[in-house]
Amino acid sequence: MLAKRIIPCLDIKDGRTVKGVNFVDLRDAGDPVELAEIYSREGADELVFLDISATEQKRKTLADLVYRIGEKINIPFTVGGGISSVEDVDVLLQNGADKVSINSSAVKNPQLINDLVAKFGSQCIVVAIDAKQVDGKWMVHLVGGKVPTEVELFSWAKEVELRGAGEILFTSMDHDGTKGGFANGALARLSSERNIPIIASGGAGTIQHFADAFTKGRADAALAASVFHFKEIEIKDLKAALGKGNIPVRQ
Repeated sequence: MLAKRIIPCLDIKDGRTVKGVNFVDLRDAGDPVELAEIYSREGADELVFLDISATEQKRKTLADLVYRIGEKINIPFTVGGGISSVEDVDVLLQNGADKVSINSSAVKNPQLINDLVAKFGSQCIVVAIDAKQVDGKWMVHLVGGKVPTEVELFSWAKEVELRGAGEILFTSMDHDGTKGGFANGALARLSSERNIPIIASGGAGTIQHFADAFTKGRADAALAASVFHFKEIEIKDLKAALGKGNIPVRQ
């Protein structure tokens, strides 16, 4: 079995790392360059950097910040926020990103997935899906969760895979920031229906929550923010516990 990945997420707004609950009530969590360097040193498998206000403010992701982070770390690094073209991706990869994450732009223009895969390869393209339950169905939301759509999670995930995306980053908006555990039912269904890696996001609060995401949710990777930013869980402790539980991780 492939090793499960632990991925700290740096949500960036106005050049600072922030964290909220259910996508709102943001608070400062530190300097993204410093945090990235710490996580790289402490054993994170990858990092995800999301410029969370780029789409809403109709501007591009901060390429200079990407470059400064890339200079400080030696682990794979995914960047998202405000990406809507081949040119946008080219700039980010040239500035040090290993992969890019697209979300709102992919729903609005699904052909973008095909175009990016054709240019850069599936291994570079992560499609992020933010969804919450509406009348018993998981519905996709855009622009940092602010804009509801008629797109359903599982059908969109299928299309994303068919169009060539290399990974899916699924965030449960209902669980985000609550520290009550990941959306393991939805994760298990995604993992069983799709043949590309599924990254779990939204709800991490304890080491057991990570274990459940990998066992009950069958996720390939688990992403979290505040529990790492505010030192509630140390990555080395998390990996040691997962290893003792026979969950394969890179120590």
